[in-house]
Amino acid sequence: MNPFVILLALFFLVPLVEIYLLIEVGSIIGAFPTIFAVVFTAVLGAWLLRIQGFSTLRRVQQTAAQGGIPAIELLEGAMLLVAGALLLTPGFFTDAIGFLCLVPPLRRVMALWFFQRIFRFPGGSKGGGFGGSRHSGHSQHSHHGHRPNVIEGEYRRDD
Repeated sequence: MNPFVILLALFFLVPLVEIYLLIEVGSIIGAFPTIFAVVFTAVLGAWLLRIQGFSTLRRVQQTAAQGGIPAIELLEGAMLLVAGALLLTPGFFTDAIGFLCLVPPLRRVMALWFFQRIFRFPGGSKGGGFGGSRHSGHSQHSHHGHRPNVIEGEYRRDD
């Protein structure tokens, strides 16, 4: 399906779901407790986001210091930015999705799934970066029918 159509549908459906949930929760617990819950989830989300952001930044620095490419960690950082936007958006539906992005194991699985889908790696990545167990004893030709991105060349050092 066309990504533009999906985004357009989300643009209209998410606010409708939020309005429905706010009305339903407000009719059950009242207007002021509903407003308090929305503000409380935003504050709690911002606090958790700060903690997770520093943790992810520390992992980016550790992976880079070890000579690796912190690709998964950077993708997790981008997911934290999305989580922050969702948590600051008033409503329960966006808060639920934002809080799911704050769960480190779930965020890691989503990041790995994204990398495997986009870059078509047959295996996962261990410890960040693009390396890991993607060869698993088999050629990539048998997995996806195309050659991996290989740039052949020669190296010569002139001193």
